[in-house]
Amino acid sequence: MNAHTRTEFADLMDRAGLGIEEASTLLSVSDRSIRRYIEGAGSRVDPLKLEKLRQVANERCKHQPEGAGFRFIDLFAGIGGLRVPFEEIGGRCVFTAEWDRYSRETYKANFPEPADSEHLFAGDIRPFAAEPEKVPSHDVLLAGFPCQPFSIAGVSKKNSLGRPHGFLCDTQGTLFYDLAKIIAHHRPPAFLLENVKNLERHDGGKTFATIMHVLRTELGYNVSHRVISSTPWVPQKRERIFIVGFRNPEIAFDFDRLAVPEGDGPKLGAILDPEVDPKYTLTSHLWRYLQGYKEKHQSAGNGFGYSLFGPKDVTRTLSARYYKDGSEILIDQPGNRPRRLTPRECARLMGFEKPGQTKFRIPVSDTQAYRQFGNAVVVPVVRAVAQIMKPCIGEALLRDGRAFPDALQAGLPLPEPRIAAE
Repeated sequence: MNAHTRTEFADLMDRAGLGIEEASTLLSVSDRSIRRYIEGAGSRVDPLKLEKLRQVANERCKHQPEGAGFRFIDLFAGIGGLRVPFEEIGGRCVFTAEWDRYSRETYKANFPEPADSEHLFAGDIRPFAAEPEKVPSHDVLLAGFPCQPFSIAGVSKKNSLGRPHGFLCDTQGTLFYDLAKIIAHHRPPAFLLENVKNLERHDGGKTFATIMHVLRTELGYNVSHRVISSTPWVPQKRERIFIVGFRNPEIAFDFDRLAVPEGDGPKLGAILDPEVDPKYTLTSHLWRYLQGYKEKHQSAGNGFGYSLFGPKDVTRTLSARYYKDGSEILIDQPGNRPRRLTPRECARLMGFEKPGQTKFRIPVSDTQAYRQFGNAVVVPVVRAVAQIMKPCIGEALLRDGRAFPDALQAGLPLPEPRIAAE
C-alpha cells in the first residue's frame, strides 16, 4: 500500500467517526487488518471496502453546519464538551487542539469533518502559540485549559513531592500563557474559559489574580466569572469556574442571566441502565479492600473511602481516576456487591446525551472513556452559558462592522447538535 492510500484510509476513518472495532465490523475484516491499513503495512485496501468507508464518511459529514454564522476554536478540547453547545447556537469550529491521542479518537468519532473542510486538528498547542498566525481567524475562543496544576489534588501531590505547581510548573502551568498568546494575536471578540473551582483559591488567590490581570489588563478584555454547580442539570455535584471575556467593553454580558432549572434537579436513577454487564460489579477482593480502607480511615477520624449511591441520590464529582476502582461513585446493588458506572452512564452523567440515549460514540476502552469523561465539562452547564453569550456574540460582531449572523438572531431555528446525529 502506498502512502497516499494509507493517508486516505486514515482520513476516511476519522471522517466516518469509526473506531478500529467498528471499522472491522463494517468492512468485514479483522482488527489487525484495519491497523495495517492505517499504518500502511500489508496488502492494498480493497477499492470496494474503501468506497464503502467513503460513503459512511460522506453521510456522517452531511451534519457539518457549513452555513454557521460565526467561527470558533476549541483548545484543550478533550472530547468536545465545549464544542457541542456552540455548534448548537450557530457556530462553526475551524480549529481544534487536544494532545491526548485517545481523546482525539473520541472527538473525531463524534465530530467528523468533510474532506474539503477548513477545520484544522492539532495535537500540542504550544507550536501554534509560538506561531499564532497559524491558528485560523475566529470570533470565539473556547478553552478548558488544563486544571491539574490548580486543583486541590494536583497541588497537594506536588507539594508533597517538593515540586512547583500553578504558574511555576514547567509543563502544564505555562499553557495558560500559550492560550494568552493566541488571544493577544487574534483578538477574538469573545472567549470562554473553564477550569476547576479551586482555581480561585490556588496559592492564596495569587494564581487567579494573575489570570485576571493578564486577561483584563494585559489583553484588555471585559471579563466576568462564575462558579457553577452542575446539580440543577445532572445528578452530580460538580462545580467549575467559567470565565467569559468580551473585547468590546460595551458588551453587557451578565452571568445573572444564566437560566438555572428550578427544583431539586435530576436524580441518579434517571441515567442508570436497568441491566448492566456483570463485569462492572466489583470483585470480592476489591470490595473487601475498599471496605477495609474506609474502616481504617473512619477509625482515624477522617472521611476517606468509597461512596455508595442509589437511584434517588446525587453523586460526588466524577474524576479522571474513576477507572482505578470507581470508589468515588459506586452504585448500590441490594443483595450483591456494588458496581461502577458504565462509560455510557458516565456520558449521561456528564450530559453528553440524554437518559435512554446511546448516541455519543465511545470508540475507546473503558479505561480511556472513564478518564475522558472525568476530565470533561458538563455539557448542559456549558449550554446554559452559551445561551447567554449568544446575543452578546451577535452584538460583538455587529460592533465590529460584521453582518449579524442569522443563527444568532432570536426566534430562528438552531442547527441540530451534530453530536446527536446518527
